[in-house]
Amino acid sequence: MTMPPFARILLAVRALWELCRYDLAAATSGFRVLHRKLQGLACGSRSSHSGLEIVIPRAVAAVSSFYWRPVLCLQRSVVTARLLRQYGIEAQVVIGCRSAPFASHAWVEVNGCVINDSSGYQRKLRVLERF
Repeated sequence: MTMPPFARILLAVRALWELCRYDLAAATSGFRVLHRKLQGLACGSRSSHSGLEIVIPRAVAAVSSFYWRPVLCLQRSVVTARLLRQYGIEAQVVIGCRSAPFASHAWVEVNGCVINDSSGYQRKLRVLERF
């Protein structure tokens, strides 16, 4: 999908804003409040743009590389899901783990497909939460 330059800049600014919002909310309210707010976030009206499931995760990844703090998988996934929902795309944050050796990870799924990471996590990790 090709987006006009202004739309790409606007999406990058929105992604940066969402990263900042996540940091502020996590620092002041904690994960429980973030979790509850994302669960209650309804999807906006469906956008006429197809391919946003690819463009939005790429924009979040690009902005994350310039963010002043390390952006971990949970933050990246929550921000991606919030942006997708704002554009009318049903997205779920999935948190999975493995006990031996311990590993955990968060990713975003749209219609059961991982869109911001490797699909191998679906097979390797047991799902703990979807929201």
